[in-house]
Amino acid sequence: MTSMERYNEWKLKVTDLSLKKELEKMAGDSVAIENAFYKDLEFGTGGMRGILGVGTNCLNIYNIRKVTEGVARAMEAKGQKSVVISYDSRIKSKIFARTTATVFAFHNIKVFLVPEESPTPFLSYAVRKLGCDMGVMITASHNPKQYNGYKLFNSTGCQVLDDEANEIISYVDKVDPFEVKPRTFAYYVKHGQISYVEQWVYGNFLNDVESQSLNDVNPIKIVYTPLNGAGFKLVPEVLYERGFTDIEIVEKQARPNGRFTTCPYPNPEKPEALKLAIDLAKKKEADLVLATDPDCDRVGIAVKHNGEYVLLTGNEVGVLLTDYILGTRYSRWSLPNKAVIVRTIVTSSLVDKIAENFGVKVECVLTGFKWIGSVIEKLKAEGDANRFVIGFEESYGYLIGTHCRDKDAVVASMLIAEMVSYYAKEGKTLVDQLGYIYDRYGKYEHKNISKKFEGASGNAKMKELMDGLRTNPIISLGGGKIIKSIDFMDQSVYDVPKSNVMLYETDNGLTVVVRPSGTEPLIKFYITATLSAEENKKLFDSAVSDIDKIFA
Repeated sequence: MTSMERYNEWKLKVTDLSLKKELEKMAGDSVAIENAFYKDLEFGTGGMRGILGVGTNCLNIYNIRKVTEGVARAMEAKGQKSVVISYDSRIKSKIFARTTATVFAFHNIKVFLVPEESPTPFLSYAVRKLGCDMGVMITASHNPKQYNGYKLFNSTGCQVLDDEANEIISYVDKVDPFEVKPRTFAYYVKHGQISYVEQWVYGNFLNDVESQSLNDVNPIKIVYTPLNGAGFKLVPEVLYERGFTDIEIVEKQARPNGRFTTCPYPNPEKPEALKLAIDLAKKKEADLVLATDPDCDRVGIAVKHNGEYVLLTGNEVGVLLTDYILGTRYSRWSLPNKAVIVRTIVTSSLVDKIAENFGVKVECVLTGFKWIGSVIEKLKAEGDANRFVIGFEESYGYLIGTHCRDKDAVVASMLIAEMVSYYAKEGKTLVDQLGYIYDRYGKYEHKNISKKFEGASGNAKMKELMDGLRTNPIISLGGGKIIKSIDFMDQSVYDVPKSNVMLYETDNGLTVVVRPSGTEPLIKFYITATLSAEENKKLFDSAVSDIDKIFA
């Protein structure tokens, strides 16, 4: 059907009053209709994610019913009988979670629903702990407030991989959302088909997180902000349990609130997201600032260094954690035989040098933490899950241990605080330790930029630009000649599935990875330089200038 045909169908069949009003408001606006109806929402690196609103390309109760009906049919075909559902603080998250629960219950699939906003890593943990077949997390992670999403996990606690997602999509594509009509949420609760996840699961999760600690802690002052998200309980609790008692929580961001009134873009990668926390840290003279995103799978930090608060990037924190964990465990002879760390192809290769120093293997995977989780599963299948030490991606996502199969800001927050405490006892900050690492292994610096392409026309433009990289290859970037070009749709360098990603290396020391986002209308560029700070800045400036021209 055309966008207009879909629009007219929705006008006839939608019964939700708020969505009916949106449809009426859209009448006569061909651009708005095209953007809302030109395609169905798709599974990307983080599941299905979209702007809240009416239409096949937006997130609403009808699309939630559609995808859940498809998942339920796929589960029935495999004889699967149980699911865990969790949600974060975003607008309509609780409504979407309950809607999801009723559709599964309609198919006689047992539902375990979290009793309140809970982190994504807890959902991954609960799926495995409760022995369920699938898991659903209602979240748009770190996206702006107008977004929400639907992450799908299999029985391993890992987000579904591409083959599994494609199989499920084949069921979803056959669903008419207006024919999905389950009974009420209250009905299924009363009849025992929906029940709540019990508190003992949360207790076990925290115990397993705390088991990853490496050193006794020394007193430090911490400021924490959950950015009005799902980390509001578990992060402070694990910090207190580990002995960090001097914790200040940013009051205006302390409770779940999907409107994010003090932080419209609740992404700890963004400096502005930490502004209130840093302001409070200055008043309290805190040593560490921690900020977790709405579903508490990412954590950003700032540390006090020479009287100033320094924001550290995801790559820098990942490098520090890798060095701290490997160094500590190596010194205690507790590194497993053939230990493995995992990073994505857009994450700092500096960890490769650190790993090599400790005799540890590095596995590189595609962007998306599901690929890191899949490495753990492969190791588990071989009886060697304990070989996994840490996995991380540059976008502030880390997993230490195998208690779940997704990035976990709860365990990361605990170990970051422990790491700050450990180095403080030696009279050092994380900035000092990072300098030591650079002195030893080389000055690796990274710059990430994005180009936005919204709506139907933007989607077409993104495809055109990525296709152009293959039909009309670029020969230089950042003032250097390209000496290595890898097309992840057709390559044999990395043992990874096909992906719409390009990697370039130049003869003047630059590495540039180009990748369309799987969850936002963006093309992302990951730039690495490994010369001196001054030379790196020049390379970055030149590379950004070239990217601006090529992707105009």
